[in-house]
Amino acid sequence: MMRLPPFRYFAPKTAREAAKMLADHAADEAMAVAGGTDLYPNMKRRQFTPKVLIGLHRLEESRGIEEDDDGVTIRGMTTLTQVENDEILQAHYPAIAKAARLVSAPILRNMGTIGGNLCIDTRCNYYNQNYEWRKSINFCMKKDGEICWVAPSSPRCWAVSSSDTAPVLMVLDAECTLVGPRRVRRVPVKSLYHLDGIDFLKKERDEILTEIHVPKSNGMRATYLKLRRRDSIDFPILGVAAAIETAKDGTVEKARIVLTAVESAPVQAEKAEALLVGKKLTEEWIDEAAAVAYRPAKPLDNTDLTHAYRKKMARVFVARALRELSRG
Repeated sequence: MMRLPPFRYFAPKTAREAAKMLADHAADEAMAVAGGTDLYPNMKRRQFTPKVLIGLHRLEESRGIEEDDDGVTIRGMTTLTQVENDEILQAHYPAIAKAARLVSAPILRNMGTIGGNLCIDTRCNYYNQNYEWRKSINFCMKKDGEICWVAPSSPRCWAVSSSDTAPVLMVLDAECTLVGPRRVRRVPVKSLYHLDGIDFLKKERDEILTEIHVPKSNGMRATYLKLRRRDSIDFPILGVAAAIETAKDGTVEKARIVLTAVESAPVQAEKAEALLVGKKLTEEWIDEAAAVAYRPAKPLDNTDLTHAYRKKMARVFVARALRELSRG
């Protein structure tokens, strides 16, 4: 049986207090924990061994979903189950509710939070193993080793982004609030990620993600499709979020397409987005956009199923997502 390493646990009442606690400790000594559905298993596998955990469950006004004239605010500690079942999101932002519903299984969605899902660790076949397995291959670049076994000549880690909610929030032009010990800042969700399997978050280590702000849809329709071996539990081995805004005659005025689990960060298919603007979502243009959108996908042999299959399915899933949106 794998057990957690020893640690001290603190439960601050404000985000600023939590951020200060993180800042008072060295980078490898303290970590924040929300639902713990990803961090605790990683700690059992000794991928993380913090001496201090800063629990976020007691933060003031840390949960809930509120609508106002500018859109909707989702607080970071809102569970994925709450996101999935929220009437505001189901009515006006159904793609967010759908993405939350596709995360893992009901028990873990009851624990996991949307803020935690945005910040979830990257994944790889050579990394997400127990300590003894990783030791037998002399570890990997992401933890304790020097080589990325997915691409041995690569200077960087190729572990993949595994968030289901991030691509949807990106296509909806969402922003998030980050609270640090000395400042509060608001950044686009699309600016939250680095293209590196180790250093994958641009969020400072002593910042707490407290809120997600989604602007009013204004006719923007979005969807999310997920590829995995099983219909529950599994992380994405491909995810496609797409959103479009159309004129009265059906011409696309705005388009967003983001892929996940094909790189170390969610990938925005900007050329495909530009291609759709000014066009109608006919089969011809859907197929053309899908052909362009799958090109930036660079899956490698680091998750379930073959990387060649995942690459091909990127094209298929983009087309499926756009067809769904074309039906209104």
